[in-house]
Amino acid sequence: MEQLARRFARERVLPQAAELDREARFPRALFREAGELGFPTLVVPEAWGGAGLGPEALVLVAEELAYACTGVAAALLLNNLVADALLLSGSPYAQGFLPRLREEVASYALTEPHAGSDVANLRTRAERVAGGYRLYGRKTWISHAPEAAFFVVFARVAEGREGIAAFLVERGAGVEVGPPLPKLGQKASPAAEVALEGAFVPEEGLIAREGFRLAMRVFNRSRPMVAALAVGLLQRALDEALAYAAMREAFGRPLLEHEGVGFKLSEIHMDLEAARLLTLKAADLAERGEENALEAATAKAFAADAAVRGVSEALQVFGGNGYSEEYPLAKLYRDAKVLQIYEGTSEIQRLIILRELARRRTWESR
Repeated sequence: MEQLARRFARERVLPQAAELDREARFPRALFREAGELGFPTLVVPEAWGGAGLGPEALVLVAEELAYACTGVAAALLLNNLVADALLLSGSPYAQGFLPRLREEVASYALTEPHAGSDVANLRTRAERVAGGYRLYGRKTWISHAPEAAFFVVFARVAEGREGIAAFLVERGAGVEVGPPLPKLGQKASPAAEVALEGAFVPEEGLIAREGFRLAMRVFNRSRPMVAALAVGLLQRALDEALAYAAMREAFGRPLLEHEGVGFKLSEIHMDLEAARLLTLKAADLAERGEENALEAATAKAFAADAAVRGVSEALQVFGGNGYSEEYPLAKLYRDAKVLQIYEGTSEIQRLIILRELARRRTWESR
C-alpha cells in the first residue's frame, strides 16, 4: 500500500497540486480514483468494503500523499477519521454507513465557535422528540463539510462532559452548510460552518452516549495520521532545499558547501527522522490496541512543530525565490501552519503530554 500511495502521489497528485491550491478546489476526480485504491477506507474492515488495514498503514500512506500535497492528502484520507468514530462507537447503525465511505465524503463535526480546544464546553444540543432527536447548534471549521453526504455530530444531551453524545446525521436531514472558509493553506481540503436548526436524527442515529470519550479515542488514532502529514511535508521541503542548494551557487560555490546552509539542512533532517519515528511508535501502539494518548500527542506536537520550523528554514535556503509562489516552498510554508492547529493545537498536545506523564507516574508509584 505504501508503494501504491507513492506512485499515486507522484504521478496523479503532484501534477495537479498547485492548480487545486490556486482554485481552492476539492479533488473530486482524485477522490474517486483514491476510492478505487482504498485510501479513503484504509481502516474500514473488508467486510464493509474497506482495505482492512490499520493505523500503521494509514500513517505510511499519509506520509506519501502529503509529500505531494497535504491538502489533497487530507481530502483523500479524512474519511478514515470518520470510519474510526463509526467503528469505535460499536453501533450497528453506524457500521452500516462504512461502505459509503469509499465513494462518499463524510465529515466529523466537533469544533464550535466557543469550543475548539475546549471540547467539553460545546453548546450544540440534542432534544428528544418522537422517533428520535433534533439537533440545534453551530459548528465551525468542519473539514469537507461542503462535500459531505453525512456527518458525525457531537451534541449535548445533558450537562457536563458526560452529557455529550455522538450522532450520525444525514446531510438532507436539516444540515445547513456554509460556503468554504477562506484559508491560508491546504486549500484542496475545504472547511465550512455547519448550522443545525432542528436537524432530525432517528433513534438509532445516537451512536455513542459517551461522546466525549469517543472523541478522545478517535483523536488518539487520528493524531498519528496528522503527524504523518507533517512528516511527508517536511520530507518534501528537505528534498526541494537539497536540490536547490546543490544547483544554486554563491561566492563561487554551491550553497550546499556553505555551512550556514548545510547546517540548516542537517537540522531539518534530524527533526524529520525524529518525527517519523515518533509517528510510527504512536501508530504501532494504536495498531496493537494499546494505550497511546501520550505517544500520539508527542508525535503530533513534535512533527507539526518540526514541519513549521523546517519549512521556514528550507524557504530561507531559497532566499528571495522561496518567497515566490513560482517555487514550491511558498505553498509548503502555507500548508504547514495548520498542522499545529487542527486535531488539537500544539499547546493542547503539551497539556495532554503533561497530564499523561503525571498519570503514568502516579500509577507506577502505586
